Amino acid sequence: MQLTTACIKADSSWSPAAISELDSPETLLVLFGASGLIDTPDRIRQVLDACPQSHVIGCSTSGEIHGSEISDDSLVVAAVRFKKTPVRTAQAAVRDPQDSYATGVAIAAQLNRPSLRAIVVLSDGLHVNGSELVKGLNHAFNGTVVITGGLAGDGANFKRTWVIKDRVPQSGYVTAVGLYGEHVRIGNGSKGGWDKFGPERLVTKSHGNVLYELDGRPALHLYKEYLGDRAAGLPATGLLFPLAIRTSPSEGKSLVRTILAVDEATQSMTFAGDIPQGVFAQLMRANFDRLIQGASDAATLTTNGHGSSHPETPTLSIAISCVGRRLVLGERTEEETEATLEILPKGSRQIGFYSYGEISPYESGACDLHNQTMTLTTITEV
Repeated sequence: MQLTTACIKADSSWSPAAISELDSPETLLVLFGASGLIDTPDRIRQVLDACPQSHVIGCSTSGEIHGSEISDDSLVVAAVRFKKTPVRTAQAAVRDPQDSYATGVAIAAQLNRPSLRAIVVLSDGLHVNGSELVKGLNHAFNGTVVITGGLAGDGANFKRTWVIKDRVPQSGYVTAVGLYGEHVRIGNGSKGGWDKFGPERLVTKSHGNVLYELDGRPALHLYKEYLGDRAAGLPATGLLFPLAIRTSPSEGKSLVRTILAVDEATQSMTFAGDIPQGVFAQLMRANFDRLIQGASDAATLTTNGHGSSHPETPTLSIAISCVGRRLVLGERTEEETEATLEILPKGSRQIGFYSYGEISPYESGACDLHNQTMTLTTITEV
């Protein structure tokens, strides 16, 4: 496996030579870029024109990651040329959240082959119910295939996202790549680091990813009580105070959900994933040191029997972290990308993005939709 990465900024010159050298039918290009590139896709076209044979996936972001550096209005690229691993891409429309389950099923059907080992999926970040999307993906595989990825971002704007579809940035789609055969090695890890506070409350009214009532009270009104002055900045300030949900007070597994929109008329909140009626929800807030430790823990999980055992084997790390973490960490944000590289195999190359949702197994097995986590996928070949 051959690997190279690049960060292409608007005000810098860049030569596609290093990437074009890896172009082949066995090459995968991974691109993450600013949401505005859908209007001015020159940098995207420059990369893709240099690699006409390669398979491509990519999406818009709330910040691009290259190594430990985080930037805006850039395009980060990884080119991976496999020696023994077949690659296949898939795409399906998701125009409305109600399409999400069917879209997941369609992506799974396009990629399902006996030798499938892993799927990396990238989705439009605004027109999708991420929980239903992963249910559709899980339906075909029942935890036998590693599925990771994320929802495209648009900064703190929540207006428009894109994925690469037919080698062009487009809204309203889900795309994915399948990796096949016994030689590819996939590591995955996903951790948060938020602190829970306040009482755990019962979700008494919800529909899909829309939350109406907690303990019989209007959800938005109750949420605003906790936010105080910060409530005026919703939905963006909601990224700082996600919800943890679990099926019962004794359940050890909890998932984090972050806000996408609020509706004053119905006093409801729309989340990036489902908030099922009957689950228990609790507010969360940032703990800076625990957020950084969460990123380190995610990297540790990727090395637990899944990563490369040879230090000289090239390893690509795809880091997908929630935009809420970036808003909370502020000037300390690069500490989490540095923390991942400290744990990953020496010489690993890392690209990634800040997202509206992360897709990964909770620990192993079927994938879940996560919010407010650092989620890592490592890819290498033996």
